[in-house]
Amino acid sequence: MADPFGFLKYPRVNNPYRDPSERVLDWAELQVPLAQKERQEQAARCMNCGIPFCHTGTFYGGKRAVSGCPNDNLIPEWNDLVYRGEFKLAFERLVATNPLPEMTGRVCPAPCEQSCTEALNGSGVTIHDNERFIIDVAFVNDWVTETGLPDQRTDFTVAIVGSGPAGLSAAWRLNQLGHNVTVYEKADRFGGLLMYGIPNMKLDKDVVERRIAVMQKVGIKFVANCEVGVDVTAAELEAQFDKVILTIGAGVPRDLLVPGRELANIEFAVDFLTDVTKNVLKNGKETVEPTLAGQHVVVIGGGDTGNDCLGSAVRLGAAKVTQLEITPQMPIERAADNQWPEYPMTTSLGYGQVEALLNQPEVTQYSISTTAFTGTNGQVTELETTQVDAKFQPIAGTKQTLQADLVLLAMGFTGAESAVLEAFDVTKINDEYATNHEDVFVAGDAKRGPSLVIWAIREGRKVAEVIDEALRVTAD
Repeated sequence: MADPFGFLKYPRVNNPYRDPSERVLDWAELQVPLAQKERQEQAARCMNCGIPFCHTGTFYGGKRAVSGCPNDNLIPEWNDLVYRGEFKLAFERLVATNPLPEMTGRVCPAPCEQSCTEALNGSGVTIHDNERFIIDVAFVNDWVTETGLPDQRTDFTVAIVGSGPAGLSAAWRLNQLGHNVTVYEKADRFGGLLMYGIPNMKLDKDVVERRIAVMQKVGIKFVANCEVGVDVTAAELEAQFDKVILTIGAGVPRDLLVPGRELANIEFAVDFLTDVTKNVLKNGKETVEPTLAGQHVVVIGGGDTGNDCLGSAVRLGAAKVTQLEITPQMPIERAADNQWPEYPMTTSLGYGQVEALLNQPEVTQYSISTTAFTGTNGQVTELETTQVDAKFQPIAGTKQTLQADLVLLAMGFTGAESAVLEAFDVTKINDEYATNHEDVFVAGDAKRGPSLVIWAIREGRKVAEVIDEALRVTAD
């Protein structure tokens, strides 16, 4: 390493967040990147630790959270190259494993940082922000296109159904390997959850469309507004392509089937966030229309999606936002059975919670279950809740009623759309992405269930390499 004592010289400095009172007035990205010199200092904090836990993903805590990078990113290597100012070499090391670092450098929860050796007694290296710096510099210098071009084209063709992170990752890698790739997307824009599942302030849609543009430039074809079973049949794709990859995500949202669920203004979070992003794309990130002015918004679910709903509702002028989470609040510090390098199961305020607290004293209620919705004229006006114990059972005497003009269900996802799998007669998916159908493969959340973007990227890359090997065996 260029400076094995950098972690002693430089304190950790994250990309700073814009002031909450300023950022809620637009849809622009939350963070402001550090200057180049400061970023190099942060990269210098990556020490020669001998055993870098950061780049090997391991599950802990009953497989609740992964510690370290599940994508095997060469983190110590590109950190050292950033410190040295060898930015192009750092970029080449980065994209050797991660085809979409501009996405993970913005939205990944960075389990690599939690398992960083420096985090044992310090605060860990800013791996997440360093990654964003590298890829943004690469785009500015037009280094990205060249890395997507194949050395030689084959005659093999692959169809990818779904343009989320797994689909884009698979498409990029297959194209690098010389195969002819066409990506089919049922929505009007490409990116899957990167486009419509994550709001603009967390992942600017210019970043997503920048990636799509370079993928088209290197020869990948994209077809929008094309749904399997509606606009094209599974049989047609099987006939036209040598292999098909289903990267359709795990987009079926978990519902809350309690009395009153049929009332209007009870929406799935993913639908709400999709509409929000479409409005941003139409009107621009500087335009904030107070469409929720005077309304009480209740978000059911305490994860990242729930937090995104909070931030979006605040920007839309909601009078009050309340978040309900069925699990207890996590401790402020690590529990005795949750030691490094495990992912810290501790509490922290998300950006949406911080923004909501600008205008109200409390946002999130824990150990709360919703038991019913009530309304007038077919629209929700209230919801009934109860506190629950450690086994999620109702506690007598804790019933309460909350005003609600809009309820957003952000309780996660249950799995992939079964209709697409059934259309291809897929009944079994093995660990190597293959299915009972010889020419159909499944990767990403559709295979492993709802997970991190970095897992989807890894699976896209890996399924591409499995298919490449299968195609070349066929050719021989």
